[in-house]
Amino acid sequence: MAFILERQRTGSTPYVFIDGDKGYIKLEGESFHENVVEFFKDINAWLDSFLASEFTELTFDCAMEYFNSSTAKLLFNMLLNMDDYAIDGKKVVVNWITTVDNDIIIECGEDFEEELNNLEFNMIIQ
Repeated sequence: MAFILERQRTGSTPYVFIDGDKGYIKLEGESFHENVVEFFKDINAWLDSFLASEFTELTFDCAMEYFNSSTAKLLFNMLLNMDDYAIDGKKVVVNWITTVDNDIIIECGEDFEEELNNLEFNMIIQ
């Protein structure tokens, strides 16, 4: 899956890095773009394709500082999709990275984790 996607952080969108060969996704920053669905369209298309492939491991580092409710819904759907594929020898690791003072992101991560059954969810509080 030779696919690389990198987008720099803007005032309303996060830094995005995807390495398809390594099965790696990183989101970092803030997301409150007016059209979150459009911003994440390429990311979700790649993720759907990757999850449908014969992958063995996927790592998702999510280091968001803030996101709006539209982004929360989109992230949750991405995680549910990953969770569905984290079976039959396919390892999916989510690293939810935040700071000790970011109560909203911590709580959101805890809420997401409760709904996920198959993937490895690591809360990393720095």
